[in-house]
Amino acid sequence: MRHGTIPGAHGRVRPLSLLGDGTLHEPCREVTDFGSEVSGLVEDLFATMYAAQGVGLAANQIGVPLRVFVYDCPDDDDVRHLGHVVNPRLVETDGVVIRGPEGCLSLPGLEAGTERYDHAVVEGLTVTGEPVTVHGTGFFARCLQHEYDHLEGRVYADHLTGWRKRRLTRQINRASWHR
Repeated sequence: MRHGTIPGAHGRVRPLSLLGDGTLHEPCREVTDFGSEVSGLVEDLFATMYAAQGVGLAANQIGVPLRVFVYDCPDDDDVRHLGHVVNPRLVETDGVVIRGPEGCLSLPGLEAGTERYDHAVVEGLTVTGEPVTVHGTGFFARCLQHEYDHLEGRVYADHLTGWRKRRLTRQINRASWHR
């Protein structure tokens, strides 16, 4: 990203992968080439996330099985967090476990109470290969864990059990986008 540009301004909006698409259920590959391709991917991720009115988006949600995600997400104090992480590692989750509403651009229109830690730390790299550490609390911690899960081949529905899982499964089966 060039300094002073709006993230996604030079990207193109790509189609979203929906639940059932194989790319959402396979762990993503590490990025090894930090050239213009990964910069373009980050731009496309931002453009697609903003077009879909999301707060985070992982590369496999646009059909690219690489370990990259972007975010533009507030925390519980309404502080905006904006950035991207290449080859992220979730190195810490702690604090209180909170069940809160969670949705996903790959399961449009649906949400379910999902348990997440209220503090998370992700380490990784920028598009230029510089180390980055991202600390999240509250809603932003939920976002970091959610996007990291995508890169591991998981969606929030995979965390549900009991009646929450059954209810979401019924909603998915009735959804117009479900194959």
